[in-house]
Amino acid sequence: MIYIEHMNNIDRRNFLKTAAIGAASLTLGSATVKAADKPLSDDRIGILVDTTACVGCRHCEWACRTAHGLPAGELESYSDNSVFKEYRRPGNEALTVVNEFENEKNPLLPVFVKSQCMHCEKPACVSACIVGALTKNEDGSVTWNDDKCIGCRYCMVACQFQIPTYEWQKSIDPHIMKCDLCSERRSNGKLPACIEICPNEALLFGKRSDVLKAAKNKIKRKPDTYINHIYGEHEVGGTTWMYIAGKKFDKLKMPPLGTATAPGISEAIQHGIFAYFVPPVTLFALLGTMMWVTKWKKTNGSDEPKGKLPDVNDEKEK
Repeated sequence: MIYIEHMNNIDRRNFLKTAAIGAASLTLGSATVKAADKPLSDDRIGILVDTTACVGCRHCEWACRTAHGLPAGELESYSDNSVFKEYRRPGNEALTVVNEFENEKNPLLPVFVKSQCMHCEKPACVSACIVGALTKNEDGSVTWNDDKCIGCRYCMVACQFQIPTYEWQKSIDPHIMKCDLCSERRSNGKLPACIEICPNEALLFGKRSDVLKAAKNKIKRKPDTYINHIYGEHEVGGTTWMYIAGKKFDKLKMPPLGTATAPGISEAIQHGIFAYFVPPVTLFALLGTMMWVTKWKKTNGSDEPKGKLPDVNDEKEK
């Protein structure tokens, strides 16, 4: 990775050395792949979404926004069902959203589906990140580190669920936005905000193995209510968030993915970019320079750093 804390004191040669080290770490071995493959706890988290129990109240949306300091408004405003006229996806100001789908068995009772980062068992985003800004934790969550991220957005390309978004509207310190399973709340012994507020027990939180057992028992007890499929049990190697429903998942706009893990795809993306597009050392030097300017503006409040920026071409001429 490239993370330079005191760029105003660093000279050009040290800057280039740091960039070269970052590039070398990429070409000599993929640390990001190792991060995606590290062992997970047997007690890792699992969450079951029972779409037959969800009533579309969208309280989870409000709780999520509130917990993450995003514009939330009043809880009462979430009773506005007009939002269901168009399909929505998680974004910069909504890390989870609920969508409505037709229920052929009972048109008076629509099917509601909550969407957010799936927290894959073998996440493509973690494997694709060239600086280790995304981490698959032992508890099953996938979290993002602001200090490491260089804004390459490979995670957005790699994700098969198309979940991570980027704060394009921010010129300084933009973030990759996605569900973090309320890591801060859980560190204080609390449940994720969406699960705590759910009034209809449509969300079941616990050990992944226990959650899977509960899902299978529900399907066994009510075979006429549920299709015999737990979405996320095996898709892309398994996910932390899993779903049961009364209709096929492709009809709920959930991608029909196989059981093969996702990192193989993201690794191919990385290798293709570096083989045919930009040499790693050049890319790291460019991204490092951009990060220097951004950090300077954020820290010093000025538009231009004092002195001359590192010039890769000048260094090559020497």
